[in-house]
Amino acid sequence: MLSLRFLFYKLTMKISYNWLKQFINLDWNAEQTGNLLTDLGLEVEGITLFESIKGSLSGIVVGEVLTCVKHPDADRLKVTTVNIGDKNPLHIVCGAPNVAAGQKVPVATIGTILYSDNGESLEIKKGKIRGQISEGMICAEDEMGLGTSHEGILVLDKKSIVGTPLSELFKVETDQVFEIGLTPNRADAMSHWGTARDLRAGLLQKGMALEFITPSNVNFRVDNRTHKINVEVINKDLAPRYCGVTISGIKVEESPAWIQNRLKAIGLKPKNNIVDITNYVLHDLGQPLHAFDSSKISGEKIIVKTLAAGTKFVTLDEVERELHKEDLMICDAEKPLCIAGILGGLDSGVTKDTTSIFLESAYFNAVSIRKTAKRHGLNTDASFRFERGIDPNIAEYALMRAAILIKEIAGGMITSDVIDIYPKKQKDFQVFLNFEKTNKLIGQEIPKETIKNILTSLEIKINNITESGLGLTIPAYRNDVTREADVVEEILRVYGYNNIDFKEKLNASISKTSQNEDYQIQNKIAAQLNGQGFYEMMANSLTSTKHNKLVDVVDEETTVKMLNPLSLDLSVMRQNILISALEAVAFNRNRKRNDLKLFEFGKTYHQVENIRTEQKHLSITICGNRNKPHWNSANKKSDFFLMKGTVDAVLDRLGVNFKTNPTLDSPIFSEGLSYENNGKLIVSFGVVKKNISNHFEIDSEILFADFNWDELLRQIQNKTLSLKTIPKFPDANRDFALLIENKVTFQSIYEIAINTEKNLLKDIQLFDVYVGKNLPKGKKSYAVSFTLRDEKKTLTDKQIDKVMNKLRQQFESQLGAELR
Repeated sequence: MLSLRFLFYKLTMKISYNWLKQFINLDWNAEQTGNLLTDLGLEVEGITLFESIKGSLSGIVVGEVLTCVKHPDADRLKVTTVNIGDKNPLHIVCGAPNVAAGQKVPVATIGTILYSDNGESLEIKKGKIRGQISEGMICAEDEMGLGTSHEGILVLDKKSIVGTPLSELFKVETDQVFEIGLTPNRADAMSHWGTARDLRAGLLQKGMALEFITPSNVNFRVDNRTHKINVEVINKDLAPRYCGVTISGIKVEESPAWIQNRLKAIGLKPKNNIVDITNYVLHDLGQPLHAFDSSKISGEKIIVKTLAAGTKFVTLDEVERELHKEDLMICDAEKPLCIAGILGGLDSGVTKDTTSIFLESAYFNAVSIRKTAKRHGLNTDASFRFERGIDPNIAEYALMRAAILIKEIAGGMITSDVIDIYPKKQKDFQVFLNFEKTNKLIGQEIPKETIKNILTSLEIKINNITESGLGLTIPAYRNDVTREADVVEEILRVYGYNNIDFKEKLNASISKTSQNEDYQIQNKIAAQLNGQGFYEMMANSLTSTKHNKLVDVVDEETTVKMLNPLSLDLSVMRQNILISALEAVAFNRNRKRNDLKLFEFGKTYHQVENIRTEQKHLSITICGNRNKPHWNSANKKSDFFLMKGTVDAVLDRLGVNFKTNPTLDSPIFSEGLSYENNGKLIVSFGVVKKNISNHFEIDSEILFADFNWDELLRQIQNKTLSLKTIPKFPDANRDFALLIENKVTFQSIYEIAINTEKNLLKDIQLFDVYVGKNLPKGKKSYAVSFTLRDEKKTLTDKQIDKVMNKLRQQFESQLGAELR
């Protein structure tokens, strides 16, 4: 099988099962829950085990050092006997300077695997150290993942009971983490709260009405109003809602273990308690937050606005960026502090010396955030959510939730009222759901009560009920549900695709279609190429502008550019199908797949005078050896004639006649041919220029053919079927080995021969080309085959010789050719 590239439009999100259970106290195992999430459209691609301490301290027990004496053959080692609760004490050689008799210590028994910070593992085995038996290991805290110290062994509390597993003394948290392939439209599910909402709906459909537990903000209260930061939102369209509050007297330090474990489980590295809490609330509720050091806010004022194009700003990653005039910024009275919704500034964030913060919670325009993020090549957890549209109605709720956590964990007091600038409330969507249309789309009638229960479980409000349908209000956070068809999809995914019955009877109508439909012709040619050993590939229509300079036929002015490209490598629509073929060849050769025969039905895209056009192509690419290595046949390189035979076979299958022309001054081919019919180009093929293939680091010869598929289809549609009788008389074949100038083309030979003998000459083929030793300088040798036939009688040798002499004379007089 070949390795071919495809572009997938799924986003991977990690969801902690322990975290999910904070919303729904479910006793299912992770696999059961994962299956239900997948049925609900949140496809679980994998479930991984998380351990707060890798290995979960398995195999490590409490031991008591009974004796400790100096090693007889090593100054820095000691020989100990350790009781771990078994019948016989263990003999352990230890190099720690602080080991002593009477201590309670952690002992890794034989077979235990210890893990280091860099991912390496060590299995404890019985052995000898300097001649002394060692039956385990007395551990330091860094060797178990409990800390960073390696100054000596970890000495436990003397009250610890011998033989107790160490995992019982140190709380080791284990978790199951779902890796969910999330489609971009499901912005509502980009949090544990959102995933729990879907899970609750699925459980209700199964008759399990479990309590849905949401974080409470009843403990939120303003302690005093001594530190108010004023807020002004100038660009209200780009920031429809902006909330903030100040918290003073905090202490920035390490987060408690439970927050660290939650973040580590989903792949985030803890930083400090303030930053960790903002990240926790982001992944908990789906609302991005940002904490500013309030002492760095000049003028005690926050201004949300755009700045002049070209303004310099250094972000948290220490990169100086040049702002665009449409980039929304969070500023103070003097300077910019943060790129709104994307990334903070280097000089305004929280540090270990921060004692007061201004906490921001906002709803920014999704299009604005996406454009800014792409302009600056940034992709953060915050921008990831803002780009897709978050819930505009939880900004204040999430802010209060974070403020409560900060008070509990970092101390301090809330020293201002919550500022909430929300001039134009986001409206919910109104949709009418027709029962008859719903059943028609689903293909099965679902009871009306079931439909109502599903909608209610999804927090979709039923405003009115009629015989024909339901009037619904869709919550603002479901920005992907705006039409009746969207509501039907929601009903179906909760009801369960697997619960839709298959009908025993299949009704279908027979349509009258032409035999020359595009898809039929494609299938016919694809089957032929498959039979010749070719693989069909599907390439992305998006490519990079850097490839345009390679091929002169690509024009910058006619390039169709993406307004919001996913990356610079996918910023324009392809104008030449060769680039996709070379990318596929390079991709496969980098994976040691060197012998390639590929074809693709694809399109190129062009823009001329604001009119965009698409052109269909069939491309064929050959690289490497003709066949796989085999014991009874030598490897033979693919060559021009293999490509020519493949192209001829395609046209022969379609019954298309053609006229051969050399490809002179081609921007793509170093040598090649083009076929025309009725003055229209059908296909060009040949050897790709070295400078083009070298750009993709391909050191092998590339043979490429580009069919004008649109023109081929037109010629097939207009083609009339003609019949002719099988010749009654045999063909006569004669060959010439012609020594000619290098500049002479086969086309010249072909035209001279046809003009010399129009009646008897039926076919001309070039079957060998030789350039090299034993030939005069500037000369080459062509071996040409001529097929002669008389439709009324068998040709005699005399007639054949006469024709061949005429041909030889013409070649000599017009081309200066010599017979070899």
